[in-house]
Amino acid sequence: MADMVNVAVDAMGGDNAPGEIVKGAVEAVNADERVKIFLVGRREAIEKELAGQTYDNARVEIIHAEEVIETAEPPVMAIRRKKDSSIVKAMHMVKDGTCDAFVSAGSTGAVLVGGQVLVGRIKGVERPPLAPLIPTENGAALLVDCGANVDARPSHLVQFAKMGSVYMENVMGVHNPRVGIVNIGAEEEKGNALVKETFPLLKNCPEINFIGSVEARDIPAGAADVIVCEAFVGNVVLKLYEGVGATLIKKVKTGMMSSLRSKIGAFLVKPALKKTLKAFDLEEYGGAPMLGLNGLVVKTHGSSKAVEIKNSVLQCVTFKEQRINDKIKEKITLEDE
Repeated sequence: MADMVNVAVDAMGGDNAPGEIVKGAVEAVNADERVKIFLVGRREAIEKELAGQTYDNARVEIIHAEEVIETAEPPVMAIRRKKDSSIVKAMHMVKDGTCDAFVSAGSTGAVLVGGQVLVGRIKGVERPPLAPLIPTENGAALLVDCGANVDARPSHLVQFAKMGSVYMENVMGVHNPRVGIVNIGAEEEKGNALVKETFPLLKNCPEINFIGSVEARDIPAGAADVIVCEAFVGNVVLKLYEGVGATLIKKVKTGMMSSLRSKIGAFLVKPALKKTLKAFDLEEYGGAPMLGLNGLVVKTHGSSKAVEIKNSVLQCVTFKEQRINDKIKEKITLEDE
């Protein structure tokens, strides 16, 4: 049997905690025998959610944490003051090696600060980015960065491209992944100062397969496997993806229920349509790993339901088995030599 993958889950983080969080964690345990879950949070609340669920008791453990870091709290202050919070306790479990990974739907700011301060960066990594998988016509692409570094420099974006390439090649199995930088046109001379300065650095980087600029409209068509940008642009791309996707699904459902004929048609196409829409559901891709840390930290949406928590935990298994952190270390070390 393969080595067990120990994952700390923030049971108190997110809009649907602890119910959906605990449910998703249990589903992950039932889906993969290599997973052991440490549910971190208020014991009584977690035990209440576990009651009546079927799972391997040996692979689900509760770690009591009395405090909860709320979304509106200043992240740095919260990490320093709330030592008994689910986020801080879980981060320490990753730092000391008790757990291989941490999954949270809680405060993004606290997770980002905790990741850098408590878990720590891999030596040589300048800025760890958040890198979610997003659906495209040709499968998933990695969007890096989507929320961690709004003031990124060109050297940061080059590292994003390298770390993103490692992730796509080893976790998603994409050979020689295509790297593109988000821009307002295909021409090399276009873009803001950051893009113009970064473009030649990516172009002259032999460790990546740089294909040039990628316009936002080309992202859903699968123009690149690794999509590089600073966090402001990346977050706008991600949120627009979510909004347009939800609106389209709503419109399709409304249209199909508008008449007897459309209802009959909906019945006939339902299986194929359901499969297609599922492929464009961001929840199916899990959370956003924070690349470049000494341990794996995965941030999921604040509104995460059980399916996203489950998939976020399962992606931690592949991350560990493929030794992603070791490969990132090798890539960054080569850069420094």
